[in-house]
Amino acid sequence: MFYDTTLPCESVTKETIYKYIEHLQNKGTVNDVTINSYLRGIRVIFYYFMEMGYMPKFSIRLIKCDKEIKETYTTEELDRLLKKPDVKKTGFAEYRNWVIVNYLLATGNRLRTLINLKWVDVDFQNDLIRLTTTKNRQQQLIPLSSTLKTVLKEYRLYRKGNADDYVFCTQFGEKLQKGGTETAIRRYNHKRGVTKRSIHLFRHTFAKLWILNGGDIFRLQKILGHSSLDIVKEYVNMFSTDLQQNFDEFNPLENIKVKQKRSSIKMND
Repeated sequence: MFYDTTLPCESVTKETIYKYIEHLQNKGTVNDVTINSYLRGIRVIFYYFMEMGYMPKFSIRLIKCDKEIKETYTTEELDRLLKKPDVKKTGFAEYRNWVIVNYLLATGNRLRTLINLKWVDVDFQNDLIRLTTTKNRQQQLIPLSSTLKTVLKEYRLYRKGNADDYVFCTQFGEKLQKGGTETAIRRYNHKRGVTKRSIHLFRHTFAKLWILNGGDIFRLQKILGHSSLDIVKEYVNMFSTDLQQNFDEFNPLENIKVKQKRSSIKMND
């Protein structure tokens, strides 16, 4: 057993951290990403202790780990999911789920943020959305795209409700719950022939398409609500294969060569 609850704070050294990492790796049930999450938590506490003089100062570095390529929705799948249902024939839940898919793809929001969104948070006049429930517990403003604005305005005609009501609700007007929303989207996807079920995949898809469409990573960081560029850089690395699409079209050298061919200099024989 690695843990020693009697170990004095001042006796903790870099070697102690190495042994802790080795212990987690030998368990075989904790992956490298999780280990780094543990180390981040430890650093916050231990760095405070070091600052207070309770223990010697040393650096705690994260381990190197291979990042898995995050799965995203394909263009074909998005075409199926974004096909608008006939509002005159479909039920409220089906229509609401279609609006949710539009919202997720337009904002990259997490599920918890989505289900806590209220109409008062949607500023149609200034094209802004105020997010009050985020992972870092800080409110933020993100742009309201023109297409999503149109979708939400129409949806509100059917949804109705007051300013303080939740935007997305059950067919009885009650607030959506996390599990119920996940189930609803799973069924919605299945009905449209899409085998992928995860709501969080829309967040990955948003990030991927933002990058592929030429969006800058600084704005992406702000929209996704990340405190640093680290996660955003991971997205760039994960989708590096997709970045090869239309590479020649935007590549500086290729464009210069095209211009040179148009005005090439003839060599004397």
